[in-house]
Amino acid sequence: MVIRWLDWVRRLQSIAQAGFTYNHDAYDQERYQQVQAIASEIASEHTSIDTTLITTLYQHEKGYATPKIDVRGVVFNEKGELLLVKEASTQKWTLPGGWADVWDTPSQAVEREIVEESGYVTKTIKLLAVYDRDTQGHPAYEFAVWKHYFLCDLIGGQAQTSVETSAIGWFAEDALPEIDTGRTLEKNLKRFFEHHRNPTLPTDFD
Repeated sequence: MVIRWLDWVRRLQSIAQAGFTYNHDAYDQERYQQVQAIASEIASEHTSIDTTLITTLYQHEKGYATPKIDVRGVVFNEKGELLLVKEASTQKWTLPGGWADVWDTPSQAVEREIVEESGYVTKTIKLLAVYDRDTQGHPAYEFAVWKHYFLCDLIGGQAQTSVETSAIGWFAEDALPEIDTGRTLEKNLKRFFEHHRNPTLPTDFD
């Protein structure tokens, strides 16, 4: 569950962002700037980030505020082991993936992320889960995020690291490494092992 102050910040920012987009009255624009400034002050008070930097971050967000889209690839080998990559920035393990790009379809996005981060070529076959990041227990994050997990068949390639990843590995369910909880949760990985054992399971959501 999202913490209270972060929820307030997101709600205030979304009101300001929508106002900047849909209401062009000069006086109202000033009020929305004030609302955005309050959101930035609240965030700054609860973090070590300067108010000006937070305001600049929010000003880059345009249009109606919606959740950001994160895509993750779930790939098993012939031994039933799960593909994980070690994040160079945290030196912890996660499913390959990241932010969806606007020019990709969902399947293109996840297949591209997998090959870029692991070197393996895959084919998307099923959407396993769509989770709201806050409901799953990830550490707090400034934006709302929906995480999309896709089951992908391994069709080629070989292990290869990237600027974002420092190692590639295949792991059994009972031998998972230290997980990067900002990107992936162990309980979600275990759920995907259940999907692997029982392909008839429906897509999870919420």
